[in-house]
Amino acid sequence: MTEHTPPRHAVVIASGGLDSTTVAYWLAGSGSRLTMLSFDYGQRHRKELDFAVLIADRLGARHEVVDLGGLGRLLSGSALTDSAVAVPDGHYTAESMRSTVVPNRNAIMLSVAVGVAVASGADAVAFGAHAGDHAVYPDCGSEFFDLFAEVARVGNEGFVAQGFQLLAPFIHQSKADIVRVGEQVGVPFAETWSCYRGGALHCGTCGTCTERIEAFELAGVDDPTEYAAASSGVAR
Repeated sequence: MTEHTPPRHAVVIASGGLDSTTVAYWLAGSGSRLTMLSFDYGQRHRKELDFAVLIADRLGARHEVVDLGGLGRLLSGSALTDSAVAVPDGHYTAESMRSTVVPNRNAIMLSVAVGVAVASGADAVAFGAHAGDHAVYPDCGSEFFDLFAEVARVGNEGFVAQGFQLLAPFIHQSKADIVRVGEQVGVPFAETWSCYRGGALHCGTCGTCTERIEAFELAGVDDPTEYAAASSGVAR
C-alpha cells in the first residue's frame, strides 16, 4: 500500500462497498478520526447508502450524505444512473462494462470531499480506487489521482490543513489485496454492498459481483456474502 503518515482527521468517500469500507477501517486502525461522506447522485439504487450508514455507526464516525440527486438525470446514459440502460453481467474487463461509467463521477465526489476537508480542517481525503478499476474507469487511475491531488493543493493554497494528503492506498493493488487487508483490519464483509442491481441479495452476476466473488477466491478468504446466483452458476 501507499506509504503515508496517518492523518489526524480524514474525510473518506464512503460508498458502503468493500473498497471504501476497507479504507475507513484501515485509517481508523491507524488512529485517524473519520468523517465519512456518501453521495446520493441519482444512482440506480440507494441500498449502498444504507450500508455506508451501518459502517459509519460501527466505527463511531460522523457520516454525511451529500444530496446530488439531480446529477442522475444530467449524467444519463450510464447503467448506474439511467434505468433505460441495462446493468451488464460479466467481468470488468469486458467491453460491456463501459456502460457503467458515470462521467466525471470521482472528480465530482473528490471536489466535494476536498471542500469538506478544508472547511472542517481535516488533513486528508481518502477514496478506494484500486488497480482493477483502471481498465474501465479513467478517473480511478494514478495519472488522474496525481493530477487531482495537485489541483486540490493549488486550488486551496493557504486554506488547506498543513500536511494535507489525498490518499488512495489501494490504487496500485488488486481487489484481492483489498480483501486481505480488510481481513487484517477487521472489516465486517457481510455489512458491505457491491451489487449494481440493489436487490434483496447481491445478484452474483453483474460486473462488481463477479469481481467481488473473484477477489475473495484469489485472496483465500471466506466470503460471507449471500448471492442470488454466482457467476459460476452456483448460488452462495
